[in-house]
Amino acid sequence: MRIQKDNITKQTWIPQKERIWVIGAIIVSTLIVLWQLWSLIHLPSATLHSRSFEHTIKNYGSNARIALFFVLANYILALIIKQSVWGRLGILKKWIVGLLRFARSWHTPIAIIAIALILLHTVAVFMYGFKLDFNNISGVLALLVLLPVPVSGLLRYRRLDRKWHLRFGLAFGVLFLIHAFL
Repeated sequence: MRIQKDNITKQTWIPQKERIWVIGAIIVSTLIVLWQLWSLIHLPSATLHSRSFEHTIKNYGSNARIALFFVLANYILALIIKQSVWGRLGILKKWIVGLLRFARSWHTPIAIIAIALILLHTVAVFMYGFKLDFNNISGVLALLVLLPVPVSGLLRYRRLDRKWHLRFGLAFGVLFLIHAFL
């Protein structure tokens, strides 16, 4: 009985093959957030309401948008692969499978960095001045839906999320697209 218990390995929160990249992404995003928050805090107050600061806000958002397109590509490519139109297009399907493997392996690290950029974008917007308009409200709604995504992603590793990671992620994707393009 004791031998069986010793042979069962305890599953960790993050699989071994992804752990180095996830920890690296956490370190990189923490350094980015600390560095950029330090520079935001030390800006003169006259700069906070200038055009150049507005470009800073948009740069954080644009960089986060690029990262999020990469993160969402994981779901789009998986949906494309599941389609049944691949009869004579086998070579194209092989390329898409390769892209899907690449997107899946980098999904979590890029998502962590994207969340850091979203955090910086949010802080900069509140420093600039939050107005109750459609763009800001859609951004806050997207942020609120984003909050449970990383938590459910951790639960996803242990198969405890009951597809909440996918549901919240897709809801965030829709709200993010509304915020970014409308």
